[in-house]
Amino acid sequence: MKTIRITGIAFVGALATTMHAQTYKVLAYLSGTPSTPVEPGLIAQSPGGNLMTTASDQDTDLRGVAFRVTTEGVVTVLHEFSKPEGVLPASGLTLARDGRSYGTTVFGGASNTGTVFQMTPDGIAKTLHQFSGAPDGNPYAPPVQSLYGDFYGTTYGNDNDPSSAPGTIYKIDSAGNYTLLHTFTVQDGANPLGALVQGVNYWFYGTAMHGGPSSVGTIFRISTSGEFQVLYNFDYSHGGYPMAMIQANDGNFYGVTYLGGASNQGVVFKLTGLNQITVLHEFTGGSDGGGPLGGFLQGSDRSLYGTTGSGGSMGGGTRFRMSPTTGGIEVLHSFHAASGLAPIALMQHTDGFFYGATNADGVSNGMNDLGVIFRLDMGLSPFATFLNTYGRAGMTVSLLGDGFDTASEVFFSGVPATEISDVGSSFMKVVIPEGATTGPITVTTTKGTLTSNKVFVVRP
Repeated sequence: MKTIRITGIAFVGALATTMHAQTYKVLAYLSGTPSTPVEPGLIAQSPGGNLMTTASDQDTDLRGVAFRVTTEGVVTVLHEFSKPEGVLPASGLTLARDGRSYGTTVFGGASNTGTVFQMTPDGIAKTLHQFSGAPDGNPYAPPVQSLYGDFYGTTYGNDNDPSSAPGTIYKIDSAGNYTLLHTFTVQDGANPLGALVQGVNYWFYGTAMHGGPSSVGTIFRISTSGEFQVLYNFDYSHGGYPMAMIQANDGNFYGVTYLGGASNQGVVFKLTGLNQITVLHEFTGGSDGGGPLGGFLQGSDRSLYGTTGSGGSMGGGTRFRMSPTTGGIEVLHSFHAASGLAPIALMQHTDGFFYGATNADGVSNGMNDLGVIFRLDMGLSPFATFLNTYGRAGMTVSLLGDGFDTASEVFFSGVPATEISDVGSSFMKVVIPEGATTGPITVTTTKGTLTSNKVFVVRP
């Protein structure tokens, strides 16, 4: 079995240029504390409208930190991790409906096999669970919140010997009550790396980077009760070593693989409800990039956006946009030493801009740094978004946006919400009104009316 080890991936590249008129800007150079962002972790938008994520750092022997970046690029370290509470926070952070962030550490804790933690917006961290070791431990992905408020996540296990610890799927709540739902067998997958996503049919979907009949990964789903199904076994021609997936507005799942395809540089794939795989694009390692490491999403314009860890015009990786219907790809930025190498994280803020992190380089004051936080302006308008995937009348939804105040009005497909609370300039909680139907959420603000970037599904 060929194993792709996830341990501080870095690539070497030379000078490249922005390919189009889109505006790319380095917001912050990372050197010292924090330094290298580790692996394809998630960047969360905080209730205050800032960016929040995690990184390793040289000043604390790679134990790692959680940090905040304003949209102007001001970096503030919120928390320094220690071995008892967990070290090497590779997951990044996910924002939950309670306004706190959740993440994992790869190592540390009582058995040195990682932890699950929650963190307040000002950096007060609490360990929710300490993994006990094989087969359950070493998580790379953050847990994601379900419709009912608990969290589901995966552990990566041991990629040196997946047969001994191929990884697991677990459930945990905000009080730390932990349930092991599934242990991988290698044949059904091994070493899940990316975060799970809850589909509109309630199941959680994910990918395992290794395992399956060809040893190059699987796509799976699991129910809230632990029923597990393999949906697809990768075979290298359709990609190998899959990263995280997303569910797009059309109901299909989209994702990338690190390798495989005609040039062995990875692919973009689509998974339909019939569990059929379509390869939308095969990376060549040339101008379109190669080796996508993560950072894949659907933008507010309905296009797919992603990154590659290598390739591009001068080898430092790319930032691309793709049509989910035609598979046409457009390179938006080719990374180089000054702008950072090997992009690994990507998100779209409700201000319309895209933000991300690179795994290496960035040059400031004549010094090589250890990664950057960047912004890309695609000319997209501000929007609102929600943290629930879907809900029912009477349930509470948390909204993110900009320009909220106590006079703001919220509508679910035109039906007004009457119960609004915890209102800040970029965060509020709203109860789904009776009569609400599936469709967009709109919010009146001091800056105009914001429409949600995706359809909110109302369940009967």
